[in-house]
Amino acid sequence: MRKIYIIVLMAFLAAYIPAQELNCKVQVVSSQIQGTEAKRIFGNMEKAIFELMNTRKWTNDNFTINEKIECNIMINVTEKITMEDYKGSILISSSRATFKSSYNSPLFNYEDNNFAFHYVEYQQLNWEPTTFTSNFTSVLAFYAYMMIGYDYDTFSPNGGTEFYQKAQTIVQNAQGANEIGWKAFETNKNRYWLVENTLAPVFVPIRETLYKYHRLGMDIMVERPDEGRAVVLDALQNLLVLHKSRPTSFNMQVFFNAKCDEVVNVFCKGQPDEKTKLIDLLNAIDPARTTKYSKITDCGKN
Repeated sequence: MRKIYIIVLMAFLAAYIPAQELNCKVQVVSSQIQGTEAKRIFGNMEKAIFELMNTRKWTNDNFTINEKIECNIMINVTEKITMEDYKGSILISSSRATFKSSYNSPLFNYEDNNFAFHYVEYQQLNWEPTTFTSNFTSVLAFYAYMMIGYDYDTFSPNGGTEFYQKAQTIVQNAQGANEIGWKAFETNKNRYWLVENTLAPVFVPIRETLYKYHRLGMDIMVERPDEGRAVVLDALQNLLVLHKSRPTSFNMQVFFNAKCDEVVNVFCKGQPDEKTKLIDLLNAIDPARTTKYSKITDCGKN
């Protein structure tokens, strides 16, 4: 009996022990790289990334284990330049728990195809916030702060500003880097524009939508699903103003990369008039996925 009591007590206390912010799963895919040592090298790389993302303290706040931000990093190494220099892509995704539910709502889902990095096996990955010392760790830190910013934006209006600003500082420190992805003139879809747009006043509707969609909509979905859907629909309508001024917005694409499937699933149980209103809205602000959104009409019918 005493042993059972101790186990229960330890489980209870564990939920309240302050922990780092991220619960990040890491995968490095290297099928295009030849050599017998590749599996070992990239296996050690996985461990090094895992340590950086999950053991570093990224904020001044204390998180309990249950409050950690669920996220994933998948690096696809496509080219070996030298013994320690590589090119590839990095896919970053994160999600947010919803109240009184085991469901995690996707928040951020983005594939960065401009990822070049230097990695020395067995060398610990370190990142310094005041200077650019490594493209590898700077990219990882940049996306750590973006994921944290998105998460904080869902709990309070503009709650992620501090972390977007930290991500922007990383971009500023990287302006002299040889690697691409950091500079405004390279393309209108890269790390520079991802955070620049996020902090720009014209893109405030996305951040307002993140808060209303999650905190006022998804978080009441278990107890009051009809009311929750109505709030989510109203939150999405907020994006129409942004679409009219920025019809091909990079950040809007990033938003719907994460949310498109969830929106379909949430509104499968909606009323016919609600579905019609939503489909008209989505076809206007996210026209690339009209085929996906058309499924809302018939899904959920018995």
